[in-house]
Parts: sequence; structure tokens; C-alpha cells
Amino acid sequence: MATKLLALACIRNDTYGDLSPRPHYPSMPKYPKGVLAQETSLQGSETKAMFSVTGMTCSACAGSVEKAVKRLPGIREAVVDVLNNRAEVMFYPSFVNEEAIREAIEDVGFQAALIKDETNKKSIQVCRIHINGMTCTSCSSTVEKALHAIRGVQEAQVALATEEAEVHYDPKIVSHNQLMEAVEDAGFEAILVSTGEDMSKIDLQVDGIRTGNSMRMLENSLQALPGVQAVNLSPELKKFSISYKPDMTGPRNFIRVIESTGSSKRFKATIFPEGEGGGRETHRKEEIKQYFRSFMWSLIFTIPVFLTSMIFMYIPGIKHGLDTKVVNMLTVGEIMRWVLSTPVQFIIGRRFYIGSYKALRHGSANMDVLIALGTNAAYFYSVYTVLRAATSPDFEGTDFFETSAMLISFILLGKYLEVLAKGKTSEAIAKLMNLAPETAILLTLDEEGNVISEEEIDSRLIQKNDIIKIIPGAKVASDGFVLWGQSHINESMITGEALPVAKRKGDTVIGGTVNENGALHIKATKVGSESALAQIVRLVESAQMAKAPVQKFADRISKYFVPLVIILSFSTWLAWFLAGKFHGYPESWIPSSMDRFELALQFGISVMVIACPCALGLATPTAVMVGTGVGASQGVLIKGGQALEGAHKVNCIVFDKTGTLTVGKPVVVNTRLLKNMVLHEFYELIAATEVTIFSIEIMNAISPQTYLSGSYKIQKD
Repeated sequence: MATKLLALACIRNDTYGDLSPRPHYPSMPKYPKGVLAQETSLQGSETKAMFSVTGMTCSACAGSVEKAVKRLPGIREAVVDVLNNRAEVMFYPSFVNEEAIREAIEDVGFQAALIKDETNKKSIQVCRIHINGMTCTSCSSTVEKALHAIRGVQEAQVALATEEAEVHYDPKIVSHNQLMEAVEDAGFEAILVSTGEDMSKIDLQVDGIRTGNSMRMLENSLQALPGVQAVNLSPELKKFSISYKPDMTGPRNFIRVIESTGSSKRFKATIFPEGEGGGRETHRKEEIKQYFRSFMWSLIFTIPVFLTSMIFMYIPGIKHGLDTKVVNMLTVGEIMRWVLSTPVQFIIGRRFYIGSYKALRHGSANMDVLIALGTNAAYFYSVYTVLRAATSPDFEGTDFFETSAMLISFILLGKYLEVLAKGKTSEAIAKLMNLAPETAILLTLDEEGNVISEEEIDSRLIQKNDIIKIIPGAKVASDGFVLWGQSHINESMITGEALPVAKRKGDTVIGGTVNENGALHIKATKVGSESALAQIVRLVESAQMAKAPVQKFADRISKYFVPLVIILSFSTWLAWFLAGKFHGYPESWIPSSMDRFELALQFGISVMVIACPCALGLATPTAVMVGTGVGASQGVLIKGGQALEGAHKVNCIVFDKTGTLTVGKPVVVNTRLLKNMVLHEFYELIAATEVTIFSIEIMNAISPQTYLSGSYKIQKD
């Protein structure tokens, strides 16, 4: 049963101290914040504890636990995860201990227990790798086997539909580079998505680079920055991929360093445009284009082959031309089919040869092996009949060039439709990420906390501890907490509750939610991959990685499926050939254009090709992938294939709050007048009232300074 996901950890960093600006509106009451004055001297002594919390059902429960913990003195940070029933607390042991925190949680009505072995679990990191070149479950099983064989890998899961591997590993024993090498040694291309370390990543495009020395100079300048972990270059795209620790540095620092490097200051850095060069989405689009091009080229050659062998043979004038002898019994039609099918077999179908070679090299057989065997059997038997006809004055054979060409065309069509289906999930996840605003207003404060300047920046350039201004009607640009101001924020995107939530100084806010009616200054605490929105996306991606029980069963079968199909195919050919040899079936069963061997060969090839395990290995994961992606775009987060598979047993759904079912926007459904009045006049009065309310809302949304200057534009959607 899929229900609204309410589990989000709202994290507040109370270390704003002197950063709090002087209020220009009435001041707000202070939020309980433990001991702040001594925090600077206690940074080295903070401790982390993990608690198991049972009884939480929604985000309101998580908020209660979080607020109760944060009221204690000496609490640095608290994160509550409803999904996993856990609370992670960072605190200063000089002021509070684990027992006091546990009691505070139980005082608000939940059972809590300290998880003592969590420190050991924390040493395990989760690495995600994008894998190119997998075609069926046999490929994903090969990669899983290769990863499991590495010392230090606790768990490895490979999803064929998303083309990703999720590896739980001990970084003290094995590195993520070794994991990628293992994938590439298995015959596939590996692209690192994330290492599981506490790092963020950003891609920058740098204009003004003319030589390799310029690239190296910029790389050295970036490497020298504290907090920068790695800098990867793509010279042809002028792209810098920078991995960094968000607590120590951020993207604006990188841009500043790049643009100040060199005497002429000719370098200009911007965030690398999405959809260009690299990235999973770009690879997906390129893959769709590639399969479409391959399919279209295949059709160009296959259609004439099909027409000359199946259609034109029944048109008298054309049939005579195709049957014209060239050498001995070799006809014009056979030469045409041979010439047209050869590019399809060896150029367009080259990918199947490469895939089968890689699979066989590592001792496994995949779908490519079946395709290569089936099409090669048809093609090379046809070549044999053509050569025999050219050298014999009385040999009459039938070629199967159309069989190999049409098989490759149909398989390419299937692959094209498959990658299109996969792309729908990427679109759904992209819609989730688009909930975040594109720009943000960055405030610069003086030492006393007064606002010096405002600057509109790309929201992806927000760094930790930035002070961001949120105007009425705008989306919250980042996770954080309110430093100044009060307002109501619509958090229905996260909680499903239509009623806006009151926010004042000290309250946490979530990126992507909508500020209703007041200006706020917030301090960013979670940016980039740490944000609540990014965590939702990761949850959706993890759900797509999880295998449904029926899929696990299919994967076990597919391990033995390809060898079994090859044996059955050979057995089919042998059985029909022997039956024909010993007159086991009537002669009338054999078409006039074939002999017993050719009929048996056709049956054998049919068994081999029609049994390709595409549907067996891809039907379930593709359905799970598309289902979870579309669900996420509708606000329903589904935790993997097991939840979907069990949904058919559901006969009752319990919703925990009205906001899940309602939208919080009343609609007039009927009009009833309690006094004598013309209905038309009544509607005019209602319309005038609505216009007045709309005007008041507009005036509330415009600051006094802007109103007096007259520099504003009103546009009603």
C-alpha cells in the first residue's frame, strides 16, 4: 500500500549567534536553543547518538520528538527519520547525556532506545555507480557477482532498469575506485554517481580557456581551497567537476577563485548547463537517439529484403526479374538480399556481437548471445545456399536473409521502446527537483547583523550558513531556520496538509515549500544533496533499486535460462531434422521452397530467438521504475517493488489526515439566497468582493519601499 510519505527530518542549526540581523519589523520571541554562548569553545567535544523511536506515524510526530530534544540544553543538532523510526542527535556531553535525551523523547509519548552499535554501522558507506552496457538480467547478475567477490563489500544490488549499482562497502578496506574497476573488468562501463562520503558535487563550465596550461592552473587553484576533495576535468567540454565538503566551502568560492586566477582575469565560470555533456539524463537521451537511429537504418535495409523475399515473389513481372540467373543457379534476388542484409547483420547489429563477446569472456551467456546465435545461424546458412547456388548448375536452395535482418530490426524496436519507458521515470524525478526555485535572494550582513546588500543568485550557488530572503509568494530556496520575520508557509508539497504552517524566529523551513504572506530571513543549513527534496529523490531512486519478490525469482531463473534455451533450440532442430529424415511427418508439411534440413533449421532458430529473456528480466523492474516515478510526481512515494506487488491484496486504505484527501481550496457548488434579490446582482456583489480581496493581497505582497517607488508590475495568472 502506497501512502503519502511524511518522513522528513527537519534539521536546525542554532549557531547563528551574531548573524541575526536587527529586525525591521516587530521582534519575534526566541526559540529555545540550549546553550549557545559556549558553543564556540565546545566544538571539539560534541558527540553523536542514535536512538530507535517507536510509535511515530507522521511528520507531526517527528516534529514533536525533534522539538522536545532541541529544548534540552547542549543540543547541537537533531534529525528525526519517521521511515526508519530513528532519531540522530548531536550534543555536548558537558550539558546533556544520552539518558536525558531518551527521557525527553519518552516524555512526548514515544518509546526510545539508544542504538549502541550504530558507530560500527556508520563506517559502512553506500556507493552508487551508473553502468552502461547491460542488456539483460544475466548482465546484472554478472556485475553483482563481481562486486560481491570484492573484500570489504557488505552488499551489492544491481538494477537493470535504472542501470545502476548500489554498493554497501567499508571504505577502510576497499575504495570506490576499486568497485568501478571491478565493474569495468566485468566488461561494462562504470560512471560514479556518489561515493557515500559527506561530499557534494557541482559541475562548472569555464569560458576563456585556450591552452592545457590554463586548465592545469585552474585545477591547482581549486585543489588548494580547503574542503575540495577532487577536481575532474573534461577539456573538450571545458567542464570542471568539483567534489567538496559543504561545511568548508561552496560553489561561489569556486567561481570567485576561477575568475580571479590569472593576470588578465579572462576566465568566466558558470554552472554547467543541464542536459549537455555527461550526466545520466544526457546519456539516457543519447541512448534513445542512438536506438532510434539504429532502428531507422535497419528498416531502410530490412524493408527491401522483406519485400523481395515475401511480396515481390508473387508479382509476375517483378518475380521474373528477381529470378533472373546470374551465375549457374544464383539469382538477382538472392544477391540483392545478401547485399542489403549484410550491413544490418554486421554494422547495425555490431552491438550484439560486442555484448555476447563480453558475456562469454566472463563465462556467462546473456540475451546478446541468443540474438547473435540466432541471426548468425540464419545469415550464414543463407550465405552457404548462395555460394552453393553460384557453384552448382542444379542446386535450388532457400535463403533466410530476411529472417536475420527482421529479427535485428524487431529487437532494436524493442530496445527503443524500453529506453523510452525508462526515460519516463527520469522525467518524474526531474519534476520533483523542479519544485526548488531557480533563484534566491542572498543577503549580506554587517557585523551588527544589519542588511548591507541583496543579490539575486542561482539557487544552486547557495552555501551553508548563507542568509536568504524569502519574499511573500516565493518558494523557500533552501532548508534552514528562520532568523527574522514571521509568515505562514504552505508545506503541502511535503506533508500533504493544505493548511499553511505558521513560522517565526527559530522555526525550521523546508526548501521548495511556498511562503504565503510575510517576508522571512532564513539561514541555510542543508544545501544540495543534503536537502529534504534531494532526500526524497534519493528515496525514489532507492525504491527503484529494490527488487520485488517476483523479480528476484525471475533473476534466479534467468541465470540458467540462456544455456537452457540454447540446448532446447539445438534439440528442436535435431528432433525435426531426424523426424524428417525418417519420415516422421508427412511430406506435405515441407514448403516447396525448403527441404527437411531447412525446415528444422527454421524451427531451431525460432526457439532460440523468441526465447530471448528480455521480458523475463525487464518487465517487472521497468514496471516498478515507471510506477514509482509517476507516483512520486503525483506526491505518492512508493517504497519499492514489494509494496507494489503486495498492493493487490489491499482491501482497505486508512488515511491519517484530511490534507491527504483535500486540497484546502473551497469551491462554490451551490447558491442559496435568504432574501429577495436578483441572482445576477448577487453575483456582481460577490465578484466585487473578490476583486477587493485580491487587491488587498497584492498590497500585502508589495513592500512599502517598492510601493512608494512605483516600480512594480502586477500580473494575474
